[in-house]
Amino acid sequence: MNPSTKLNHKREITSYVRRAGRITSGQKNAWEKYWRLFGIKNTKDIFNADDIFNNSNKKLIIEIGFGNGEILIDNALQYPGSNFIGIEVYESGIGQCLINLSDKRLTNVKLINEDAKKVLNNNLNDQIIDQINIFFPDPWPKKRHHKRRLIDKNFILLMQQKLKKGGCINIATDWTDYAEQIIHEFNENGCFKKTNFNLSMKTKFEKRGLKLGHKIQKFTFELL
Repeated sequence: MNPSTKLNHKREITSYVRRAGRITSGQKNAWEKYWRLFGIKNTKDIFNADDIFNNSNKKLIIEIGFGNGEILIDNALQYPGSNFIGIEVYESGIGQCLINLSDKRLTNVKLINEDAKKVLNNNLNDQIIDQINIFFPDPWPKKRHHKRRLIDKNFILLMQQKLKKGGCINIATDWTDYAEQIIHEFNENGCFKKTNFNLSMKTKFEKRGLKLGHKIQKFTFELL
């Protein structure tokens, strides 16, 4: 790398911190056995959902930060006529999801191990997504870390660009100030209307939030 290039490179602020050494042997084995069946190797090229899934499904649903994949898999089972792409940065969660996927042998689910912002920017055409699900994103509760929160003005604009007209974004959080920020940013955007959240879900993060006495807030924003 040219030294001047390195000096001028501005480090990107991410909504996550990569962690190493937390993957179990079972999750590692799942990576070795099942990633070739369910994984998408991320590149800088646009990929075609029809080619990836090799089916006739027309609806594309993205889940960002799917954890161990419990909701992703439940939704894929409930809606076999839709295709699902799960995006996750943590290898342990992907490994657990691969274990569960191997039991179900679903043909309408694919996984990506990458930053969601990069995937939306580099790999998906505009106006191609029907639904985006973001359940309990890292709240980064300390005020000095709020800049790391995934859902902000710029990310909403990026999702808006990739959604079909009438497409929607489903969000759940158990942090009140994050919920307020989310509502504010969507209101400022002005291209979405808030509708009823009608998904059935209860992740480990929701259960943990309830145990801690947090208020669970769920939103659906539909692109006008």
